[in-house]
Amino acid sequence: MRIRILVNSAIALGLALAFAACGSDSPTSPGGGNNGTIAATITIDATGNVTPKDVTVPAGSRVTFTNNHTASHQMASDPHPEHTLCPALNSVDFVAPGQSRTSSNLNTPMVCTYHDHINDTVAALKGTIRVQ
Repeated sequence: MRIRILVNSAIALGLALAFAACGSDSPTSPGGGNNGTIAATITIDATGNVTPKDVTVPAGSRVTFTNNHTASHQMASDPHPEHTLCPALNSVDFVAPGQSRTSSNLNTPMVCTYHDHINDTVAALKGTIRVQ
């Protein structure tokens, strides 16, 4: 019985260390030089426009999308429909009216463009996040 407890404990410890070593871009795992601070809020206003349309944030920070529109939106990185340019934005996903969602850490300096997956051709719901 004692050996089984020791083996199970060793396995649990090994798994915990393995997961910790993997790291991630999740909102609970800060990275970069900004420790996951929310550096910008992009609002979908009552008329269905993102504002500001272009923001610049430091590497390691996050961006919050707030929906003040009457419709739900699904914010995602370009290109549509793959959403591969800036995967940290894809954690925002579905934002219902009155809700806010925050991206994962934007760790890589780059230009991230985004759109509303539900309304991918609507220019008013597209924007740019410059990560520096």
